[in-house]
Amino acid sequence: MISGKRLLLDVLRQEGVDYIFGNPGTTELPLMDALAVEPRIRYVLGLQEASVLGMADGFAQASGRLAVVSLHAAPGLGNAIGALHNAQKAGAPLLVTAGQQDLSYNLTEPNLWAELVPIAQPFVKWAYEPRRLADLARVLHRAAKTALAPPTGPVFISLPADLLNAEGEVDVGAPSRVAPAIRGDAKAIARAAALLASAERPVIVAGDAVAQSGAQAELLELANALGAPVYLEGISSRSAFPPSHGLFRGPLVRLAAQIRDVMTNHDLVLSIGGDLFTLSLPGEVDPLPAGLRIIHLDTNPWELGKNYPTEVAIFGDPRTTLPELVAAIADRMSATERARAEQRGEAEAQLGLAQLNKLRQRALGAQRAEPIDPLALMHAVAQALPANATVVDEAISSAGGLHRFLKTSDPLSYFGNRGGGIGWGLPAAIGVQLAAPDRRVVALIGDGSAMYSIQALYTAARERIPVVFVIVNNRSYRILKQRTNAMKSFAAQTDTYVGMDLMNPEIGFMDLARAFGLAAYQAKSLASVRELLARALASTSSTLIEVEVDRSFKPL
Repeated sequence: MISGKRLLLDVLRQEGVDYIFGNPGTTELPLMDALAVEPRIRYVLGLQEASVLGMADGFAQASGRLAVVSLHAAPGLGNAIGALHNAQKAGAPLLVTAGQQDLSYNLTEPNLWAELVPIAQPFVKWAYEPRRLADLARVLHRAAKTALAPPTGPVFISLPADLLNAEGEVDVGAPSRVAPAIRGDAKAIARAAALLASAERPVIVAGDAVAQSGAQAELLELANALGAPVYLEGISSRSAFPPSHGLFRGPLVRLAAQIRDVMTNHDLVLSIGGDLFTLSLPGEVDPLPAGLRIIHLDTNPWELGKNYPTEVAIFGDPRTTLPELVAAIADRMSATERARAEQRGEAEAQLGLAQLNKLRQRALGAQRAEPIDPLALMHAVAQALPANATVVDEAISSAGGLHRFLKTSDPLSYFGNRGGGIGWGLPAAIGVQLAAPDRRVVALIGDGSAMYSIQALYTAARERIPVVFVIVNNRSYRILKQRTNAMKSFAAQTDTYVGMDLMNPEIGFMDLARAFGLAAYQAKSLASVRELLARALASTSSTLIEVEVDRSFKPL
């Protein structure tokens, strides 16, 4: 005989789960009771469900393993939906659970009850509510397999309390895994190689699947072979290319006209593992210039040809497929094409290094600016980071230049908020640090984003997780001011930006951090930023550093 709650934990252990991220309520009491005698699974308490899910998201992305979330009934799931959207966009392999009221009286619509599966369905790969103890193990194993199968992503299981309290003779089952190294079709690779070899002005747009599959070295080899510049997709959560390499151009802007300006200089674009031409706002022009050919490689067939017709669409894993593509290009390149690629690569590298040097000089030239210039801050932080640092970035409008200033592009060097729903960074940094204890996690978070999930600081202190939180404080929703000003309408004419200032009263981040048990400091110069970063990185506890930056938002 085994109870549902014991079965749940046994299956999770089979699936390699060491942590459950949660915030408990009455419908989770069976789980909490079982955890009292299960020392192999650590329950990480968060004080609000969006923070709970954000921590699990960061852990899953950094570890590549299944992360488990425990939410409380309908209100808890509702609180977490924004964070679940972010996890879905990032492809984080999460098993999200929510306690459900007893099946025996749900027809009466008891307190906290709602149909949970329809709430979660738009944001997950699969959602289900088991109704029989005999099905529980199969449901959980299927959920884990689905979350971890490419393309990875969250799943949701509703757990009725009486199902967890029930007992019976039940088979625990065993895990299943889908091999992720999907090899692209040989004929498609050959067609792509022929087009790339003959292209006169190719460009590469790299997405998150490059880092997720560990294909940075393969991408670098391909870019060098083609002499092609490399952009990151517009909203990326990972680093895919060496930041200081001459062929690197940083992330694409998420506006159609600017993307079109970049792409007009090229005759072929190779998109690898991402959403091609992600936009934040509708544009008056199409980002795809006439005549620009597209080759797209991705682990997610939904993305292939989703918005723009492709010459070649390859369903495959970047790390497995790119070496074959590089070899096929080498076989097909004529001597003339090879010489042209080398010349192109030299010219593009010189251009890229000149752009990077210009950006650095801008940052260095603003070192003494008061308040602190955001670009100068990003440069100073990047230079101060140790070799084993991981950056978690949700500085949004203040983060310009960060991708170019970082020293490394290894798979754990950078995590950003692909989903765009703010409040991700603080909790995600905690999850990343748990997944990578040998690295030092530095989180760069805007003040507006920080207040969406400030409760996460409590978890960092409680669990003794040594994250360095840098709050980049412009006392506003600066990106909204920028975009409202660009409309050139009433707000711009009257210099009135309703609901976009975080002043009167000003938010005291040092007071908040200390209330949650963290050491906290304020930096008013780049010299103090460097000094406080060094002190925080030498500590074994969490530290918050508030940096007030220039609030300007209008173009010069």
